[in-house]
Amino acid sequence: MKFLVIGSKGFIGANLTIYLREKGDSVTECDVHTDYGNEYYIQVSVLDADFDHIFSLRPFDICVNCSGAASVADSFKNQARDFQLNVTNVQRMLHSLSKYQPQCRFVNLSSAAVYGNPTALPLVESMPAHPISPYGYHKKLSELILSQFTDLHQIQTVSLRIFSAYGEGLKKQIVWDLYHKMKRSSKIELFGTGNETRDFIHVQDLVSAIRVVSEQPSFENTVINVATGSETTITDLASKFAKALGWEGEILFSKNARIGDPDNWRADISKLVSLGFTPTISLDTGLKIYAEWAKERF
Repeated sequence: MKFLVIGSKGFIGANLTIYLREKGDSVTECDVHTDYGNEYYIQVSVLDADFDHIFSLRPFDICVNCSGAASVADSFKNQARDFQLNVTNVQRMLHSLSKYQPQCRFVNLSSAAVYGNPTALPLVESMPAHPISPYGYHKKLSELILSQFTDLHQIQTVSLRIFSAYGEGLKKQIVWDLYHKMKRSSKIELFGTGNETRDFIHVQDLVSAIRVVSEQPSFENTVINVATGSETTITDLASKFAKALGWEGEILFSKNARIGDPDNWRADISKLVSLGFTPTISLDTGLKIYAEWAKERF
């Protein structure tokens, strides 16, 4: 297949690009960073990317949008920027795609943040969306834009609601925070109570899921959870990562929740499994891989 990966230098985009090429797919990359000597790379402006130019260059079978802002906390501080990157740019991409390559299917990375703070688990795609952060609202708006282009322009689209992704290359969020705190001190403090739960998925399983979805003959404006279907407390996550690092310190919790953070998440991944996806990297294994990657570099 011929892929266009927008946001190819980011955490998910970079891992996806490598994975697709290993599978024999043709990949054109697109991002805001410089990459000299790569004929299959398109550099674009941060705030005014020329998507018309991108989609007029060469034909693609699948466009995967891995770009955008990805911080709940920052979405409260910089709401206009988050809207620009997660909503406006999606509309602009699809507008250009519909003009130049209406046959190209579009995969947008949405987020479990659209669910907000659920009252029941597991989370099924048909559940109502109740975001509790600008980021969550903006991801929901991007899903509605995909619906617009499917309904009005017959563009094949799919929204992937990514849960708590982690893995090599990710230099933010909980596991990265744990690494640096444990590296510096024998006693660390984390937000919350430790009883909060997340559904963690390693980036290699995540990019495998994206390709499994891409292999489907049609998208039909589907929404799909991308996770493992397993629920882990933050206390257990921290303990497992401490073991992976060989760290024997004390873990404390502040009891103070961060604005925009849900209490508990666990995904129903029946829809993704029905397409042929099976998670292969356990949390213990994934954390060991991450610990080794971090120790070698930082």
